[in-house]
Amino acid sequence: MSDAQIPDDDGIQVADMRAVRAAGRAELRALMRAQIDIGRARREAPMPPAVPRPPGHRPGAWPTGSSPPGRPPEWDLPKAAWDAAVRHYRNTENNPDQPCDCGNCPEETR
Repeated sequence: MSDAQIPDDDGIQVADMRAVRAAGRAELRALMRAQIDIGRARREAPMPPAVPRPPGHRPGAWPTGSSPPGRPPEWDLPKAAWDAAVRHYRNTENNPDQPCDCGNCPEETR
């Protein structure tokens, strides 16, 4: 390798390579690994530190002092209200041109 092939700014000079080759293969490997690490450090941003987890938190569990949401409020409607809603839906889907007899519709739409 000549002086023209190795740029001055990469930190490795011809004399350095001669000394490394004279020292043996292990020294050359160590030098190459160090150069690779230097290149990675230049192009990759360091990972930010992980956010510490709150003490006593179990993965997948609800946070302390809270609970899962309860039943939806529409589940607590009486059976008669559900039946009227189903009847209204069936009337509007199956007989859209006839008056509805569900019991919840105003008189003018019946």
